[in-house]
Amino acid sequence: MREQIELLTENLSCTIVGKASSIRLVLVALLSGGHVLLEDVPGVGKTLLAKSLARSIDGRFQRIQCTPDLLPTDITGTNIWNPNTREFEFLPGPAFANVLLADEINRATPRTQSALLEVMEEKQVTIDGVARAVPQPFFVIATQNPIEYQGTFPLPEAQMDRFTLSLSLGYPTEEEELQMLQKQNERISVDTLKPCISPEQVQELQRLVSQVKVTYELQKYMLNLVRASRSDDEITLGVSPRGTVALQKATQALAFLEGRDYAIPDDVKLLAPHVLSHRLIPVGGRQAKTIVERLLRTIPIEKIVT
Repeated sequence: MREQIELLTENLSCTIVGKASSIRLVLVALLSGGHVLLEDVPGVGKTLLAKSLARSIDGRFQRIQCTPDLLPTDITGTNIWNPNTREFEFLPGPAFANVLLADEINRATPRTQSALLEVMEEKQVTIDGVARAVPQPFFVIATQNPIEYQGTFPLPEAQMDRFTLSLSLGYPTEEEELQMLQKQNERISVDTLKPCISPEQVQELQRLVSQVKVTYELQKYMLNLVRASRSDDEITLGVSPRGTVALQKATQALAFLEGRDYAIPDDVKLLAPHVLSHRLIPVGGRQAKTIVERLLRTIPIEKIVT
């Protein structure tokens, strides 16, 4: 299915200029069956990326603008009384989508944030004791502004642990921003973007990704890296077992995108800062990403037999 992957990457590159590495990381999260957290300032293309991805996979897109007055039922849906049938009917919320954009998620209250916990992990929502499955594939792209903290509610560790990767799109280079201005009238809009892959094909890709070979030595390397975070003097809270599993799944997805049926140490080294950093609680304001990079330099790796 190399052709579909290439078409998907090209489709996203038509609307997102100069962000090839970020697009690849988002695809890693999608194909590994996880979710992604974009920590970035406004106006760098986060919403455009989510819409373009939904359009490219011919999936249903829903957007939630998180605010302090947002209720959990505004995300999951609720039962409403139908006077004609004299019965309660379920009204689905935005969670019933293939690609869900939770914009400025840290502006929602902890109670509302927790409404995403079940659906991100179990791919279902429970309303009045009835579990309802969401469409597949189900992919959450959440955003938060790392600069502005007034009126925000930091995401709890349990919520952060649900995201496979965290990344920042960052500002474009001068050349890329000039290219955006010069081609403003020529750029393809999301509405005219043509789907290049179906949701069923995305699920098939996810199945193939799970079959990518990860050797015992590479698994030991990932495990040593994760366990080192739990005993490091600069870390208050280390990576959870869920983070260990996420690292392996992301490594398999990256190897698959690179056209390999086996993972290598470079896959782990590239992804570890994005998969592990947001799961850590550093001591005294230290940078989690810097700590992960230090661990990558100090943890030895055995010879890999592919």
